[in-house]
Amino acid sequence: MYCLNTNIPLLSLITWLPMGSLLVLLLIPRHRQKAFRLIALCTTLLQVIGVVLVLRQFSVGLSVGTTTPGSLQLVEQCAWMHLNLGSLGTLSIHYFLGVDGLNISLLLLAAVTLVIGVVASWHVQSYTKAYFALYLLLDTLIIGSFVALDFLLFYSFFEAALIPLYFFIGLWGGPQRTYAATKFFLYTLLGTIPILMVLIGLGLSVYDPVATGIQAGILTQSHTISPEKVAAIQSMVQTKQIAAKDIVHTLNLTLMSSPDNFVPDSILSPTKVKLLGGQAVRLLAFLSLLMGFLIKLATFPFHSWLPAAHVEAPTPISILLAAILLKVGGYGLLRTAYSIFPEGALYYSFWIGILGLISISYAALNALAMQDLKRMIAYASIAHMGFFLLGLASLTHEGINGALYQMVSHGFISAMLFLVAGVIEERTHDRSLENYSGLATPMPHYTTMAMLAFLAALGMPGFSGFIAELLILLGAFQSSSSYGPLPTWLGIGGAVGILLNATYWVWTIQRMFWGRFSLRFPAWKPSLQDLYAREYGLLIPLIILILALGLFPRLLLDLIKDTVSHLVTTIYQVGRENLKLIMP
Repeated sequence: MYCLNTNIPLLSLITWLPMGSLLVLLLIPRHRQKAFRLIALCTTLLQVIGVVLVLRQFSVGLSVGTTTPGSLQLVEQCAWMHLNLGSLGTLSIHYFLGVDGLNISLLLLAAVTLVIGVVASWHVQSYTKAYFALYLLLDTLIIGSFVALDFLLFYSFFEAALIPLYFFIGLWGGPQRTYAATKFFLYTLLGTIPILMVLIGLGLSVYDPVATGIQAGILTQSHTISPEKVAAIQSMVQTKQIAAKDIVHTLNLTLMSSPDNFVPDSILSPTKVKLLGGQAVRLLAFLSLLMGFLIKLATFPFHSWLPAAHVEAPTPISILLAAILLKVGGYGLLRTAYSIFPEGALYYSFWIGILGLISISYAALNALAMQDLKRMIAYASIAHMGFFLLGLASLTHEGINGALYQMVSHGFISAMLFLVAGVIEERTHDRSLENYSGLATPMPHYTTMAMLAFLAALGMPGFSGFIAELLILLGAFQSSSSYGPLPTWLGIGGAVGILLNATYWVWTIQRMFWGRFSLRFPAWKPSLQDLYAREYGLLIPLIILILALGLFPRLLLDLIKDTVSHLVTTIYQVGRENLKLIMP
């Protein structure tokens, strides 16, 4: 057993703090409902402080990337499990945490949104102890998903998150909660199967050169491990000078990003192509990861679970689903498929762009037809994730920067949108757009906040969504002009998609807020009170964050741009070399 940690274990403290709070909560009698809320609130606020400390220690401007452990910051690593693979050697699994440009901004998004979710849950009355116990469990699983850098650890965190979400929808949801919870669980569980298959293949194909050198007796723990020694071990493995029984396999995501760390003749080796049904196994592995994470992202055609889940879930859980859980799918796609199989990113980029454009258009047209406000917002989320895919497909610095920016921007915007929907639902227990008109008269402050949220969602200048979509479209057009994978018409299609998305937001503003005040059921009129103090406290911080990212994009771009630059360079350099081997 050994550990590597050169700092105070901030990431572990942030990750596991909710589990400590959960143990305290379980000891408190269930009638102490206020105590449960305060424990959850204090825990999430402490996490925000912890994330701020992580940001203060995060060094902007380093040549950070995804290919070597040294490119990460605040690394925490401990041996966790060793499995004997017989004649193939051993499999070493680590408790491995770290941050770089791919996850640092998503960690901040998660921490802030989890606080919003607690406050939005303040008036939960049924099964309060169970609700906040599950919330704290989900908190740990979400944060763990963003900071885990061992594939099995990452997989364990994000798959376990399905369990509390299933209960949230099934116990605290709307009239069709059983159907929605079951559909959500089965759909997202289906996405785990192709990811698990690739995880197993990588575990049998990737090795740790340092641990292998120690196992073979070439290195000792006391040796200073230089790049030259690592390269020597890698050369010995590639030329089969080290016996297979001495090879230490690994699920370390950073080591998987280097072709030199693949065992020769293994199923996913980039140097000796393996075929399955006439297709290169590495390309099939990329497709498997892509399909698994697209289900998590709820992009077309794997999207139908999301509107059902959003409509039936309580507002705080809708916030977490849209703002954070979808982003785990996007992050997983970047961290695994794009980093480990860059040739797949190159080979399938055109079709990923097509899928993104279809998601944008299909979701926008569906949103136009929706009468339920939450269902419309759910389809808007699908459209925004379509823009994310379009940015990824461009394989340009601008496009992938925009894709990451879109995830953070959409996280804050979607949280605000669902809060806006939750306000009117709390007043009247109804979300049908056709039942309201002229709400600006009795609820002027609510109308102001709703309009700001809608303008942010449609990508108006000054809001964070504008920066994200601008970068994505710049990436799409840059890709087409520099003989990249996307044709010009895909960029034009993305621009038209912005117009489509603006249509249903403007129409909703016109129908719900302007004109003569009227209600389908006049009995609702006394309940239409303007915003309460708690609602101001939720909405104002979100609009400040959305405006800050819209007016000062460097706040986020400085955190992510170096990692993105390294990732794009690696995709083109390594991906092209691998494609030459797969398709000579």
